[in-house]
Amino acid sequence: MAGEIVVVVDDEEDILDLLEYTLSKEGYEVIACKDTKNVRFILEEEDVSLLLMDRNLPGVEGSEFVAEIRKEGYDFPVIYISAKDSNEDVLEGFERGGDDYITKPFDLNILKARIKAVLKRFGNAIEVKKEGDILYDATKKSFSIAGKEVALTKLEHDLLLLFFQNKETLLSREEILQEVWEDHDNRQPKTVNVAIKRLKEKIDPTGEKNYITSVRGEGYIFKAYKE
Repeated sequence: MAGEIVVVVDDEEDILDLLEYTLSKEGYEVIACKDTKNVRFILEEEDVSLLLMDRNLPGVEGSEFVAEIRKEGYDFPVIYISAKDSNEDVLEGFERGGDDYITKPFDLNILKARIKAVLKRFGNAIEVKKEGDILYDATKKSFSIAGKEVALTKLEHDLLLLFFQNKETLLSREEILQEVWEDHDNRQPKTVNVAIKRLKEKIDPTGEKNYITSVRGEGYIFKAYKE
């Protein structure tokens, strides 16, 4: 449970406060939002484990927002907590990317149990991580950029994954050699330069996104591109 981030979106302040207090006591890191305006920023900055989403929200209907982020590749579990309780409403919630549905008013103990069950189930599911406009699917071992899968060799995949996992961290050529090349003892640092040049040509052919930056005499830094 440690480190699991739960984002709660509900425009009723008393419910928001109750859920934030209750889930924090359970050991979750809780981020509370009254609407979806800040949720996209949170998704870009945090490794979200679960989204608790109301449907009757100002500006956008909750399930429509979930459908949008599903299309963008976000695959963490979503539980709706909503006063919309007809069979049609519940089915619509599932059709728009929900993984569970709890109607208001709800029992806190049941909610906590459902959260644990969903997180346990997704612990063995597809692991997807997003940085900027790059999406990594750990199950498929594939990268997509702006929604389009990029064809990479195993070496290029391992190289990009190393950068992806060490965002905004300066990596020396020696560190990169040791982590990516099995025969690193027989390789020269310039091998890294050549491989990174080829990788950059595939993931950023125009050079405008500048994902990987060379630091003269030091190594390389990866930064996620944002519009």
